[in-house]
Amino acid sequence: MPRHQHLPLLRLPETMERRKTGFPGPTPSRGGGYGRRVRQQVEDAVRTQQESRPPQFIDPSLILRVRMEGMLLEDNWEALGLTLLSSDEDRNIVLFSSEGDLSAFLHRLDAYDGPVPEGQRGRRYEGFVTRIEDVGTLTPRDRLGIRLREAGLTEAADLATEDVYTVDIELWDFGARPARERKAREIEDFITGSEAEVFDVYIGPSITMMRVRAPGRVLRPLLNVPEVAFIDLPPEPDLEASDFVQMTLEDAPEILPPAAGAPIIGVLDSGLNEHPFLERVVAGRAAFPTELGTADILGHGTRVGGVALFGDLRDRLRDGKLQPAGQLVSAKVVQDNGAFFERRTLPRQMREAITQLHRAHNCRLFVISLGDVRARNELGRVGPWAATLDELARELDVLIVVSAGNRSPRGGSSVEQAVTEYPAYLLETANRLCEPAGASNVITVGSLANGTGLGSKHELDAHVRVITEALEPSPFSRSGPGAGGVRKPDFADIGGTLVFDAPSASLQSAPQIPEAGVITLNHEFTRQLLTSGKGTSYAAPMLANKAAELLRLFPTASANLIRALLAGAASVPDACARRLAGMDAADRERICGHGMVDTLRAAYSDDHRVVLYAEDRLSINHFAVYRVPVPPEFQGNGRRTIRVSLAFDPPVRRTRAEYIGTKMNFRLLRGCTSADVFSHFRTRAAEEGDPPDIPNRFKCDLQPGPNSRDGETLQTAAKTYVQDTTDYGDEYYLVVRCIGGWAEPQEVAQNFALVVELEHQPAIQLYARLRQRVRT
Repeated sequence: MPRHQHLPLLRLPETMERRKTGFPGPTPSRGGGYGRRVRQQVEDAVRTQQESRPPQFIDPSLILRVRMEGMLLEDNWEALGLTLLSSDEDRNIVLFSSEGDLSAFLHRLDAYDGPVPEGQRGRRYEGFVTRIEDVGTLTPRDRLGIRLREAGLTEAADLATEDVYTVDIELWDFGARPARERKAREIEDFITGSEAEVFDVYIGPSITMMRVRAPGRVLRPLLNVPEVAFIDLPPEPDLEASDFVQMTLEDAPEILPPAAGAPIIGVLDSGLNEHPFLERVVAGRAAFPTELGTADILGHGTRVGGVALFGDLRDRLRDGKLQPAGQLVSAKVVQDNGAFFERRTLPRQMREAITQLHRAHNCRLFVISLGDVRARNELGRVGPWAATLDELARELDVLIVVSAGNRSPRGGSSVEQAVTEYPAYLLETANRLCEPAGASNVITVGSLANGTGLGSKHELDAHVRVITEALEPSPFSRSGPGAGGVRKPDFADIGGTLVFDAPSASLQSAPQIPEAGVITLNHEFTRQLLTSGKGTSYAAPMLANKAAELLRLFPTASANLIRALLAGAASVPDACARRLAGMDAADRERICGHGMVDTLRAAYSDDHRVVLYAEDRLSINHFAVYRVPVPPEFQGNGRRTIRVSLAFDPPVRRTRAEYIGTKMNFRLLRGCTSADVFSHFRTRAAEEGDPPDIPNRFKCDLQPGPNSRDGETLQTAAKTYVQDTTDYGDEYYLVVRCIGGWAEPQEVAQNFALVVELEHQPAIQLYARLRQRVRT
């Protein structure tokens, strides 16, 4: 099949401010005296904080928790000198006052209860005050993190006085970095003055965390400090360790050097050992912190690195030669026993490792096959680890690939349900993504089975039951959604499977059953050259192996473009679709995302399938229009598909109900002129009247529809035609809009990438005609 370079997608020169739609809900009716009721709640909240505040933290700062009806009115609160710290889908907001000055707020409450101004229909500040349902403050139990609560510590009193805990203390993003530094030093002085230990302090763009070891008597007072958001147990990594394969060094294939221009792949894991397959392809080894050393005692990092370089060796060993996808640089971030380093916060480790590998090796592709097994974030919420990765992906323009996490589907007396209840249990609440897999600007990868998992010795064994066929979801793979409800995982790739062994009443996999796992490098190669393993830990580097090929072919491409190319070339395998056919579309996406990536489709166009792409930047609350040429060959009868993919990397704030700070979407139009398109979407003065309408027949009904895709940072949608579309002309118009959210005051523009694919039947020659149109 011919391989052609992708073509540019051309943008029309005009850029205009977009027309905004949507209206606030009706104002609740409260009546006179409501301002006094709210004022009393505020005064009670202030008094509670003053009475419970530790004497060591005498400062004027205050926290209010407010439940709103309808709009959150963020601008109104900030105009009153209050900082919005957090919001959620239940319309609860957390507000902070550094000086404890609530006079402007109280003035509005008093004015509401006063006389209605002459000539005015409603009370003063009615649209603001009546949307306030309830005002209170945060209690100590509100600041206990999810891991502590799952461990049974649900009240401050549960922190035993002399029991010593290692915990993370997270502060609200209540102000500029200097303010957060001062508060962190104040808390640090309190802890060390109480003969407890502070291991680490991390202050990032929006996250401030401390890793401490202290008895309960020291931690309990901190639960009343307004600037403290959460106190929680540290993460625990989700590692799958395994062993296998009988190839000797004498039988090993020839290892070729990486192709010219192949990228550096960074693996943040348990280290990297020497191995014959890794000679001359390791660009460096480091540890964060350095006292961890670089040796891979656990073995997980060497296995993950092997998959990132070679994919599943089962598919490659038959060729007699192996060519790695790039060079490898290892960052060890866990201890030899697989635990996270106790004296460092994860956000600091991640920022140090990724920024240093990026700076020292120009590394733009990272694999993190680790996850926090204790993190059970509320649906749609993420932790500081995920938020830090989102910040880094945006700041450095790098690709970060993470695993979705693993969970054994059943155990004990219910283990047989792993067979009988598959795949329904993949959607269970307990099967939600591991932190940091919910991050929005990174690539999250779930797992697909490589087969049934049965070897030849089980061929006639009725006591061993298979769970999956090839390319069905792995029984251990976790499901989404991610931050703010975004589609997660983004993709799925091979990670192995499980089988049910009746005699032992257990679930078995690699390395006990090599056929059930991915074949990769063994960290103790002198004992055994290769091994096998199962888990999303291997699915993530499988996807990174494909992304490395794209980076080699597009060395200057943005991370957004690589993400869009991957999405445009992904599809749910038929076997997976059949197995999940009983679920609705949203649930299927929670398990396998956009599906499995075809590397060749992402990397090349061919005669009958053409990819056009653009990397761009759009001002907040503006729109851009791209011309999509549609040659006559694509307008006639026959099955043909047009597919659009969009990727962007918004700013994030994990304490907001709206996790991402800007949004983008696209619409594909046909049968109208560019002037019609601009006139319909641009902002209009009042005297211009309503915008001209665009009939529905001119709107390409791409699926999934706008309601399903508009909230995503990685979107792809398609439309297949079988009838003649000549009447709609030879040019379609792709409209891309950037919508300002909470980040609008601080962001000027948003970077993004677009990919458009036109595909017809193999006999139709599209590429030559489209290349000529683009050049013209």
